[in-house]
Amino acid sequence: MRQSEWLIPTLKEVPADAEASSHRLLLKAGYIRQLAAGIYTYLPLGRRVLRKMESIVREEMDATGAQELLMPSLQPMELWEESGRASAYGPELIRLTDRNGRGFALGPTHEEVVTALVRQDLSSYKSLPITLYQIQTKFRDERRPRFGLLRCREFLMKDAYSFHADEQSLDRSYRSMRQAYERIFRRVGLEFVSVEADSGAIGGEGGSHEYMALAASGEDTLLVCPSCGYGANVEAATSGPAMNADCETTITGEELVLRKVHTPEIRTISELCDFLSIAADRIIKTLLYSTDTGVVAVLLCGDREANEIKLRKLLGTEHLELADAATVERVTGAPSGFAGPVGLSVHVLADPEVMALKEALTGANEPDWHYAGVVPGRDFIPDQVGECRNAEAGDACPHCGTALSAWQGIEVGHVFKLGTKYSSKLDASFTGADGARRPMLMGCYGIGVSRLLAAVAEQHSDASGFHWPTEIAPFHIHLLLLSPRDERQRELAEEAYAALTKAGYEVLLDDREERPGSKFHDADLIGLPLRLIVGKAAGDGWIEVADRGGKRLVAMASLLEEVDAQLRSPSASRQT
Repeated sequence: MRQSEWLIPTLKEVPADAEASSHRLLLKAGYIRQLAAGIYTYLPLGRRVLRKMESIVREEMDATGAQELLMPSLQPMELWEESGRASAYGPELIRLTDRNGRGFALGPTHEEVVTALVRQDLSSYKSLPITLYQIQTKFRDERRPRFGLLRCREFLMKDAYSFHADEQSLDRSYRSMRQAYERIFRRVGLEFVSVEADSGAIGGEGGSHEYMALAASGEDTLLVCPSCGYGANVEAATSGPAMNADCETTITGEELVLRKVHTPEIRTISELCDFLSIAADRIIKTLLYSTDTGVVAVLLCGDREANEIKLRKLLGTEHLELADAATVERVTGAPSGFAGPVGLSVHVLADPEVMALKEALTGANEPDWHYAGVVPGRDFIPDQVGECRNAEAGDACPHCGTALSAWQGIEVGHVFKLGTKYSSKLDASFTGADGARRPMLMGCYGIGVSRLLAAVAEQHSDASGFHWPTEIAPFHIHLLLLSPRDERQRELAEEAYAALTKAGYEVLLDDREERPGSKFHDADLIGLPLRLIVGKAAGDGWIEVADRGGKRLVAMASLLEEVDAQLRSPSASRQT
């Protein structure tokens, strides 16, 4: 391809609101352009990278036996109402009506559609298992689109769905998909980890794993054990026994005697720590939440944060929000900042760390007073005990006890065991060998293809531009003709271009009438795996080869051999 004929509009400056390095560089190097917040056009270079990623995904999906189809983006709201997600999915669901007033949604995901499809055409155990997948545009009305392609309103996704007659079959497909995902991410050149995860709005009854690209700009915090390999998103991470289990009393005086301490206008954990010279992890923080079934008190150590995903599961509630000031005062008899579990007459959920404390400080449910000498299990007995805190770096690994490390990551893939969550509600059932009807078991497997582009861009770039892995680079070779008006340079460049193209390489020939400095600048930005320079040495038949190992002159007769050696896998590199 001749660069003079291609749309590759590189920029000197990028918008100030482009935060992530991948966003800045994809704009600057002419891979994407923004149309509106969270909505992007993929320019020819960006589209070529996407197509190569799609090809890798297809190859690996097909290798598992999955079958590709294409489902509509426009989905009837009746299906979402049938599954129960019409209200539960939230404001991210983009809704619209047709001229007849019938409700539709722009598909953020396709569990309902694929389940409705399967229930029409598959009804016997003999047709199972089956896995169907598509690569298609999805739509989600993100509250705050940001970081370029990392959080969009419109994005490209591979979603696959498997249907099974029994758990063993689902387990086999789940393992097969996890192996395929690892092959995909390795092939695109990604450094990644697989971690345990929450199923989120898609839901499910079994396993759930996320695939995270490691990147400083990642929005997700991961906790990973350096010893045994345990890893989880902070939303799903658990931790082992806390140091608090062996703590000593920290309020001096009459040990283990419940007593009131005057704390005038002292409402926050940090204020209590300063006022009483007490560590935050010796304070019991009481959070009041409004739920589907009423007000619930959640007890945490003062240095911990509540994990609302864990809370919803433990309490079995969809609605969960912090109670307002009026509700707090009605329930406790005191303004916010003085709530405590002693004598509290609502459902109380305590984190295990709280119950491990030998003595603690809590609110006294009275303005300007706290209780000291509070002994969990003696002075209050919770209705429920369960881990409801965010795990943190330094916590003990739940498997081996080693301190967990925190990493930042970008979610690029997610696999779920859905069980019968959708098949039971949408009546996707089958007749077994015994003649009985039962709902199909389902699995769900997604990869954010456009997000994958951004994740690889984050990992394979520096301040000057990209360094694309060969298998997904928009072109294999950037051939720079420094002086198009120089007859010998032009002839040698055309000879090299023809030979390399015939050999199966994808070559971008910079034949533009631009200064050499501009060509080198743009080549740095675009970031192709190998750069060939036709300049002053062309008069002697030499072409300069430039890569991370440096620069050297190569005769035209040896060029193909040199390129094969540099790209290392000619057969893979020459795939079109």
